[in-house]
This record gives sequence, C-alpha cells and structure tokens, in this order.
Amino acid sequence: MKSIKNLIIDGLHGKPITADVYYTADHSPKPVIIFSHGFKGFKDWGHFELAAQAFAENGFVFIKFNFSHNGVTPDDLLNFADLETFGNNNLCIELDDLGVVIDFVHSADFPVPRSEVDPAALFLLGHSRGGGITILKAREDARVKKIATWAAVNDYGQYWSDELVAQWKKEGVIYAPNARTGQQMPLYWQLYENYLENRERLDVPAAVKSLNIPFLIVHGTADPTVPYRAAVQMRKWNANARLLTIHDGDHTFGGRHPWESTELPGDAQTVVRKTAEFFKEE
Repeated sequence: MKSIKNLIIDGLHGKPITADVYYTADHSPKPVIIFSHGFKGFKDWGHFELAAQAFAENGFVFIKFNFSHNGVTPDDLLNFADLETFGNNNLCIELDDLGVVIDFVHSADFPVPRSEVDPAALFLLGHSRGGGITILKAREDARVKKIATWAAVNDYGQYWSDELVAQWKKEGVIYAPNARTGQQMPLYWQLYENYLENRERLDVPAAVKSLNIPFLIVHGTADPTVPYRAAVQMRKWNANARLLTIHDGDHTFGGRHPWESTELPGDAQTVVRKTAEFFKEE
C-alpha cells in the first residue's frame, strides 16, 4: 500500500487544505473515496489512519483531508493551534473545500498515476458534521456517484436554539468546549449569518430528499452526539437510502483520540467493512 501524506492544496478562502492519499498499486483503475471529518475533528484523529489503510487495501484510492478552517495547521496537524481560524469557519467554506478536493482528484496535480485511479467513480464519505457536508456536496456536484455517512448531522439549524442565537448575536461569539483538550473553541457570529444567507444551499433535509444516487447511512443507536433518530429520519426522507444500524454504537464507533492500537475498534471494523462493500456494489 502506498501513502502520500500532507499534500498542500490551495483553498478558496485564504487557508490551505492538507490531504493524505492512500492506494494499493496494482495497475488497475480504482474508485476514489473522499472522507470529510466532523466538527472539532481532523484527518489524523483517532483511528482514521487505520480506516484509510483498510479502504486502500480493499481496492480504493482513499483521501482524507483537513478542512481549511478546522483549526489545525500544516505545521501542527494534531492540535487546534489556530482557534481564530476555527472561529471563522462556516458551512459554505467546508462545502467549497470539499469541491476543491474533488477538483484536485481530476487535475494534473493529483499524485496517483492515472493507471491506478478512476476519477469517474467518485464516492464521498463523511463523519458527523462532515456527513452533512457530504450530502450537500452530492446534491450540487454531479461527479459524485455514491455517498456514505457515518453518524451524520441531518439538519444544521436544529442545533441553534432561539436563546442561543440571541446570545450569539449580542456577544458576537459563542464557545464550544473541547473536553479532550480543555479548550474553549470560538464560533463567531458569521457562522450563523452564513447559514441564514445560504439556507437553500445548506438545507440537508432537502438534499437528502433530492438524492438519486446510492446512499448508505451508518449510525449507532447509542450515539450521544447525534441521536440515532437523525439516521431514521433520513431513511424516511429518501426511500432509496440504506440504513446500517450499529447496535449500541457510539458517535465514533469505538474510536477515540489518540488511538494507540494497531487495529480498528470493533464497531469501526464493521462500519469500514460494510461501507467498502457498499461502495463496491455495481
């Protein structure tokens, strides 16, 4: 298996996108999976490295990347060293970042030999907030042929109560605590303004209902972050979607950061295997 780490891709919003590419060289064109991490996540979080390797061993070109405004930097890939940039992130920036990565796969700069990659077989995979971004991008980019989501957010607006919005507007910032690092991570008012100004583009329920490509929804019944009912709702919104239920599964399917084992967590093994099977179906 080959891996190309920490490629720098120019973003559209003044910050770089850092990406890793994995594949097994066998002189046959392989489908491409682009993985989007979630809120307070990053490409090197927890067991994502092991998941990337597993997909590459299963016959895919796998790309994981850092959203340009996720708070980590090319110089410090494991810590939220740039909270100012984190605070200035928004959902449209993340959608644009994913579009840039898709363009990169189709460009002459993509470092995988053309004999090893089939960019026409382009699949998206997203975790948590990145799952919502995956759904939205699939609606607006016809190059995407299949998607899968892991513990995906199914409606961004539901997380902001009227009381929170009032406080947010008055103070200009709210803070998301990071239990792992102890950091208070700022979210500036522009995030909500961007959501209001782009409601149609950022409407995940409408996107789910409009999708006519294969769609796998993976969710754990014991997810404390995004309730399992979010997955059930999405399945109701799109009769062609498939729901894979992980009984007693949590938000990260057993993963945590740092992940020091050389094997995927048990639930994550199931999730990776079933997702790979889905993407391999004709």
